[in-house]
Amino acid sequence: MRSNKDLYVLLTHTGTLFTTLIKNVTSAPYNHASLAMDAELNQLFSFGRKKPTNPLSAGFVEEDVYEGTFSRYPNTRCALLRLRVSDEQRDEAWRTIRSFQQNRDSYRYNLIGLFGVMVNYDLRRKNAFFCSQFVAEALNRSGLSLWNRSSALVTPDDFLRHESFELVYEGNLYDYPLLDSNRVRGMGRELAMASTAS
Repeated sequence: MRSNKDLYVLLTHTGTLFTTLIKNVTSAPYNHASLAMDAELNQLFSFGRKKPTNPLSAGFVEEDVYEGTFSRYPNTRCALLRLRVSDEQRDEAWRTIRSFQQNRDSYRYNLIGLFGVMVNYDLRRKNAFFCSQFVAEALNRSGLSLWNRSSALVTPDDFLRHESFELVYEGNLYDYPLLDSNRVRGMGRELAMASTAS
């Protein structure tokens, strides 16, 4: 499963109120997409909550499956997709990510764009992305044009259905075998103590 010539897309459903509302509208199993640069999910990027407790503060984020938003939802379901790429495409993907990192304060969450997707209308905004729009745009800038439409019209379900992606895992996020089992166990102890305290 591990290769330096792979990129990954992690699709998730945490069960938050916001993601559940989206799921009710789309009927798709997953409603959040992240770009992973490694199979272990140590380098994971998307557009989403900057603070786990505040859904209104959102933008470009470097996600951590052991902390932050994911850690608050231990029953998160996921699908991990693998995309074979060339060395040049992978290098371009890293350049794209670094550009987002260096300009992170310039980016906003494209909430209006989500409504555009629902009515199939391209609502691109300058320096604003939602999660699947960001992943599609990052891949496009890396020389991986997978759809003949704007990245602002790409949904998480489009990745799941695209023939270029290989499904390598589907199930509970914290059952994924390449995660650090010690950190996952530590999270379990913290959650147990928190529930006992409350």
